[in-house]
Amino acid sequence: MSASILTVDDSASLRQAIKIALTGEGYAVSEAPDGQAGVSAADAGDFQLIITDLNMPVMDGLTMIRTLRGKPKHAGVPIIFLTTESDADIKAQAKAAGATGWLTKPFNPDQLITVVKKVLAK
Repeated sequence: MSASILTVDDSASLRQAIKIALTGEGYAVSEAPDGQAGVSAADAGDFQLIITDLNMPVMDGLTMIRTLRGKPKHAGVPIIFLTTESDADIKAQAKAAGATGWLTKPFNPDQLITVVKKVLAK
């Protein structure tokens, strides 16, 4: 069975690009438009990986990660930040919140797939 991945981003076109890249590799991809919807989807589903944006309405990515990491169900689920931000302070905050990795937008689909395979192999 392929891994189930949740992608959380307020940009529908970016969620679609991620979905196309990952479903082409055989992954099952679900989507959420913001952090709050991402938490709800993660709570309702069984995901092996979560990919999230940082800057979103309703709930940002850092808050979403902190919320998920506070729940035993999500404690070990890898979370990758996919964002336009590259500031070292924000990266440090993301790591402290529990992010597993970081990719900068715009992303290269091959690079995304490489990171996903690496994270899921652990």
